[in-house]
Amino acid sequence: MRSIALGIILEADATQTPADQLLKARLRAARLDSVAAAQVVQSVFSWYRWRGFLEGAEPSGTSLRRALALASRFAAQPETFDPVALLEGALPAWARTSVHAAEGLAHALQAEPPLWLRARKGQAREILSALPGSTSSSSPLLPEAVLYLGTEDLFRHRLFSRGRFEIQDIASQGVGAACAPAPGETWWDACAGQGGKTLHLADLMENRGLIWATDRSENRLATLRTRAARAGIFNYRTARWLDPQRTPTGTRFDGVLVDAPCSGLGTWARNPHARWTVGPADVAELALTQKQLLATAATAVKPGGRLLYAVCTLTREETLDVAEAFGQAQPDFEPTTFADPFAAPDTRACQALWPPQLTGGNGMFLAAWRRKSR
Repeated sequence: MRSIALGIILEADATQTPADQLLKARLRAARLDSVAAAQVVQSVFSWYRWRGFLEGAEPSGTSLRRALALASRFAAQPETFDPVALLEGALPAWARTSVHAAEGLAHALQAEPPLWLRARKGQAREILSALPGSTSSSSPLLPEAVLYLGTEDLFRHRLFSRGRFEIQDIASQGVGAACAPAPGETWWDACAGQGGKTLHLADLMENRGLIWATDRSENRLATLRTRAARAGIFNYRTARWLDPQRTPTGTRFDGVLVDAPCSGLGTWARNPHARWTVGPADVAELALTQKQLLATAATAVKPGGRLLYAVCTLTREETLDVAEAFGQAQPDFEPTTFADPFAAPDTRACQALWPPQLTGGNGMFLAAWRRKSR
């Protein structure tokens, strides 16, 4: 299995192809059983998670074994790693100066990421009963969040086929909870991707009202429609959003969610290859895109409506700096509060930075504004 993993690593480095994409293609071609496939995935991700500790070593059988040994030691004895050295090895130098490096961040990024599910509204108990090795979230604002520690292929589970749950990180579920859309409202999920947050918003809206789900990629929107059909969700429409300077519809919305493209630093435990492919130039370019998307989306918010900005990253340039720039450029908007599912009960905020050690999942930033009534 390690020879397959090493081949994927070498190909990813040579072609600059994301390792997770290569894994999907190579594992499909190799037709490995689930145990062997899991070993390949673990080997590839362990290499990228721990390569910063290998003093510039090139991918080889020896360096891969060293990475796996570090991963095994960390899983058994994380306290034996010096916190400063751990941060230096876990993050490239540019990220250490850009990120909100709260205590515990490196430990969260080096750990095997947890798998979170979102049960359909009111069905968490059924999911917990049907999936041994699962437990519920401790957040009262996320009653449908389920942590899965088992080994079953969930995509083949009968309850997944019936649309009873989705695989969705708990931080992503936190965004939906903060949006808190009401049944009958009209919302726009501006950067919907494959639809995880769209489906969550639809569930919270009890399949009533309307959600516009847009994205640049028709393939991602097709996946969204497949997921919605499986879940029995129908209060949505899809459209491609190709011009960030113009809205794709003339509708005015009660709420707009801009879950913008970002550097993804908050997901680097789950996608460790990205640590070594994203750089400061990418962050600067993404920040410009994020500001443009927010400015355009703001024009679609009706008076009294809400605008929420979310990114699964922790860099200053893509989080606080973007929110501050929006506030200065948009006098018609004022910060507004939302329930923070990862803080004390009933805590309200206008901005929240959720590092992975806080959420138990991905890292995320969220900010919210309300358009002033005229």
